[in-house]
Amino acid sequence: MITANDKNIIRELAVKWMEFASLEVMNERKQLWKAVHSLKMERPVILIETSAIDGFVSPDELICEDPYLKAVERNMRDTLRHAEEVGDDIVIEPYFRIGWQMQLSSFGVDVEVQPAVNPLNDTSLGYTFNFPVKTTEDIKKLKKRTISVDREKSMRYREMLEDVMGDILPVRVGNYDPFLVDPGDEIWAGMFFFGLTWQVYRFIGNENLNYWLIDSPDSIHRLMNYMLEDRTVFFDYLEKENLLALNTDNQMAGPRSYGYVSDLPDPENKGNVTLKDLWGWAESQEAVVISPAMYKEFVLPCLAHLGSKFGLLYYGCCEPVDDRLDLIIDAIPNLRSVSVSGWSDFNKVGEMLGKKYVYSRKPTPALLSGANPDWSLVNDDMKQTAVAAKDCNLEILIRDLYTINGDRPRLKKWVEMTRSIFGM
Repeated sequence: MITANDKNIIRELAVKWMEFASLEVMNERKQLWKAVHSLKMERPVILIETSAIDGFVSPDELICEDPYLKAVERNMRDTLRHAEEVGDDIVIEPYFRIGWQMQLSSFGVDVEVQPAVNPLNDTSLGYTFNFPVKTTEDIKKLKKRTISVDREKSMRYREMLEDVMGDILPVRVGNYDPFLVDPGDEIWAGMFFFGLTWQVYRFIGNENLNYWLIDSPDSIHRLMNYMLEDRTVFFDYLEKENLLALNTDNQMAGPRSYGYVSDLPDPENKGNVTLKDLWGWAESQEAVVISPAMYKEFVLPCLAHLGSKFGLLYYGCCEPVDDRLDLIIDAIPNLRSVSVSGWSDFNKVGEMLGKKYVYSRKPTPALLSGANPDWSLVNDDMKQTAVAAKDCNLEILIRDLYTINGDRPRLKKWVEMTRSIFGM
């Protein structure tokens, strides 16, 4: 039973949400994002991921008693505070989106997370896994997963939100959360993440991932093809069951990058959505220690095959790409954006991408973390980016910024510094 207090809290937040969504600056930002992703940049766009920052919205601030509404409340408070305080190119759309409640069976082995807990404050950022596929023979334990959608539960959540705030803020349902097997009461993240080596690593661990490339290459091929089939079946299921929603708005086309682009259907298009209408996100951080030749043989064909199902592709996350970007460009004709982390050769990547792709710069979050950021290093990082990406379609996205010691104003300081460097 939803309490009157819970309902009032969400309605108040919905009013503020729509006030921001109605601002003309939101339309202006949409056009800026679309210009960058359509390879016709007017100016660089910048965005900070605030949802991962410890204390950006404190648990003490959440008032709702209902668990699902509390998750909605947190999402809304984070978005509104971001819009109020940070000053970047955040876009708030005049609707609230939730994902389909998906149900997937196990892989046939139990992948258990083993967190590393900080004894000083009982927090955990680091973690490892039990790596259940310990020998090549254990690969036989892997099973094809079954997939289903709980439409009843999904509609129940939608109806709950429509009853609470639908007359103020419309509610939309679409897609899923790629990082949760059973999303439960979580709010959808909404990107089409491939995660092939991401999952293979969780099966076998880094040591086996490296040794088996030499000692048992067929085993790596088997694992990669297993994951390719798993993801293909899952994405095809979403399409067949009409669960897809266009991710060409402020959904994440890649890690924190919005999806606004002129080459795919407009988010208000009401036609049937296919995978070809969407952005996909490929990466292979776990293959960073693999040679480009091995990457080309074992990893890239699977990523390219899966990527061909989508309209446009975002490539990369935290891994350096400069030593294999030529291979990626050759193999993935629908490549549009490339992540450029602090581990990459900024200048080399800038020369390779030029104006044919999006230079998706990921500043190193450690530079802005902790009690006392070194602003000279932060400044130099952005100045190097300005030089390297001077002839590129540029977006600057800060992710994985976890600890700012309660100093939220530093986020706006970084935005203003970055705008000054780029003359915007």
